[in-house]
Amino acid sequence: MALSIGIVGLPNVGKSTLFNALTRKAVDASNYPFATIEPNVGVVPVPDPRVDRLVELVKPQRTVPAVVEFVDIAGLVKGANEGEGLGNQFLANIRETDAIVEVVRFFSDENVIHVDGKVDPLSDVETIRTELVLADLGTMERSLTRLEREVKRDKALEPKLAIARRVEAWMAEGHRASTMPMTAEERELLRDLHLLTMKPMLYVANIDESAIGTDLPEIDGVRPIPICAKIESEMADLDAEELVEYLEMEGLEEPGLNTLIREAYQLLGLQSYFTAGVQEVRAWTVRVGAKAPEAAGVIHSDFERGFIKAETISFADYDALETEAAAKAAGKLRIEGKEYVVKDGDVMHFRFNV
Repeated sequence: MALSIGIVGLPNVGKSTLFNALTRKAVDASNYPFATIEPNVGVVPVPDPRVDRLVELVKPQRTVPAVVEFVDIAGLVKGANEGEGLGNQFLANIRETDAIVEVVRFFSDENVIHVDGKVDPLSDVETIRTELVLADLGTMERSLTRLEREVKRDKALEPKLAIARRVEAWMAEGHRASTMPMTAEERELLRDLHLLTMKPMLYVANIDESAIGTDLPEIDGVRPIPICAKIESEMADLDAEELVEYLEMEGLEEPGLNTLIREAYQLLGLQSYFTAGVQEVRAWTVRVGAKAPEAAGVIHSDFERGFIKAETISFADYDALETEAAAKAAGKLRIEGKEYVVKDGDVMHFRFNV
């Protein structure tokens, strides 16, 4: 299951620096607007100590972690929805991602210009929100014209037209579409409109080194993830031993990017289960609430189609007992059927027949 996260923000807020640290991929982080024109894409492993523990126990030939695809999208500016600053191109790139991480500038550096001439995080957030909402209103105008024409031929589309009109009115007041109260069924009706403001969002506060550990103001009712992109960029080049020393020196438990990756992974309601054998230890991504056959289908559609059962051990039991054989002997290996709801961290082996 590919998970794609778009990194957005105004120019010079630290998006590309953050992306470099995430992916250890050298992209242009120059100090001028629109240094990033084409989106840069990097695939990043989801930090998960459970994978490391399984590797320690099983000693497989290879290890495959769960991953998130991050897309570094060039800076948005006022008027982006009308094409300002190559805005249309950038908005199209965002539209293809599953969720959005907005980097907000909290740091002060007179050597790094701000596109609006001053550091004002909440104003920056409002600028990005406005541009995304205006872009969605443009989408809705075109979609409503089409839906009104189609509903004359197919009355079954009336519920879709009704929710589309409601969300347009909601966004016209300046709100993101995702904040409008609606049922799961109504949300599904809007899916194929690919509205930018329907996407789940995380906020990253790019802070000064001196601000580590300080409280930050809420954005849209949630605390942003505090990250000093400059420090994260420096840590990205350290080996494991050097990283431990650096974290201790900075008073950090782990790189802030680990938090970002995990929260981005969880943002879409996803979890990991594992397969563990001498050939491979692998983390598989599946939605929270998935039943065993759906989880099997993540590996291959034949596994879902011909699902018979799933041999399952919780990670906690595997960790404590250290081998599959020991777990089986202790009665901790369970045989689960089609109605079993997969738990985060399950170690599974599927039986199927096609």
